[in-house]
Amino acid sequence: MTSSPVQLIEPKRHGDARGWFTEVYSEPDFAARGITTRFVQDNHSLSRPRFTLRGLHFQAPPRAQDKLVRCIRGRIFDVAADLRRGSPTYGQWVGTELSAENGHQLFVPAGFAHGFLTLEEDCEVSYKVSDTYAPDCDGGLRWDDPTIAVAWPLPPGAEPALSAKDLELPTLDRFDSPFPYDGRPLAPLA
Repeated sequence: MTSSPVQLIEPKRHGDARGWFTEVYSEPDFAARGITTRFVQDNHSLSRPRFTLRGLHFQAPPRAQDKLVRCIRGRIFDVAADLRRGSPTYGQWVGTELSAENGHQLFVPAGFAHGFLTLEEDCEVSYKVSDTYAPDCDGGLRWDDPTIAVAWPLPPGAEPALSAKDLELPTLDRFDSPFPYDGRPLAPLA
């Protein structure tokens, strides 16, 4: 079992000349990693332009969400930022590339903002969540927040494609976190 709250999951693929098979979720295997989340909804997004940026998003208590994210078409740079008040890693982030080719997944627990940048055109992302969407608990922070300072892999001069909602999100210095610290600091992804 890992003590890191955000975890990179690398499901095994079993392949032959026909292709491959993988288990993307197994309750006993995830429990062995310390992930006992009950997922209640699956979401699926398509981002057509390269460098579409979605985030940094979260859902606040009492409807906070754990997420299990995977890219099923194309490639994305996926990010989780620590928003748990009192955490020694508050405002810090981790990121990794998820792609249809590598099959990796990122587990992002409640208390972390989540976002991703598409690295190709026509990327599809699928993710499980532990609670259904609650508009009154919907929240987020600016993708370019200077305190969090995510190193998005954008080429010099490139601007991401953003939603109107994401352009209006606040910065971390204007955010009063509703998320408690659980004693597990954010650790680099293995």
